[in-house]
Amino acid sequence: MGSEGDANTNQRKPRFLCLHGFRTSGAILKKQVFDKWPSQVVEKLDLVFVDAPSPCQGKSDVEGIFDPPYYEWFQFNKEFTEYENFDECLAYIEECMIKHGPFDGLLGFSQGAILSGALPGLQDKGVALTKVPKIKYVIIIGGAKFQNKSVAEKAYSSALTLPSVHFLGEQDYLKKYGIELLESCVDPVVIHHPKGHTIPRFEKGLESMLSFIEKVQSEISK
Repeated sequence: MGSEGDANTNQRKPRFLCLHGFRTSGAILKKQVFDKWPSQVVEKLDLVFVDAPSPCQGKSDVEGIFDPPYYEWFQFNKEFTEYENFDECLAYIEECMIKHGPFDGLLGFSQGAILSGALPGLQDKGVALTKVPKIKYVIIIGGAKFQNKSVAEKAYSSALTLPSVHFLGEQDYLKKYGIELLESCVDPVVIHHPKGHTIPRFEKGLESMLSFIEKVQSEISK
């Protein structure tokens, strides 16, 4: 029994770069994840939280709930079809992956989840993350698809075949867009929760999440 414990101690945990939501921060996402997810999930993962490159350019929805500073990954129009500082954002994420990596996968919430769902396809097409190892896993919380035609063609033209977990909130205003993203994925693990656009607690889906982590752990340990 002792030797088994030693073997587990020496095992490298799956390392995920964590991308926060619009006008929040790495510290806020870390607090949300560690406050809401049980230790049996977070202790099995090596989670690295970074701030987005652009300081917040307007009011944050989390003002009064979480302390500033707040950041955003890129700026966008009301229809979510035009983006500013998008290429700079992709370059910045690559820099983070070089500096803090190598990473096995991405975990994203909201704006960070939209990026996490698109980056594997953009990387496969050679338009992003060309200097870092392939993303092999994604955890998407409150995600959606990019609506810009040029970005979408590159990101979603091929099915997302890598193992993925998607959290879908019954009251999430992005739910239907999260389902659209699911349709681009092969064999996604889907965890439903009754809440809105938030990091959920595991009312359901804990076993599914633990099975996903176990699968990742066994693959990276080969």
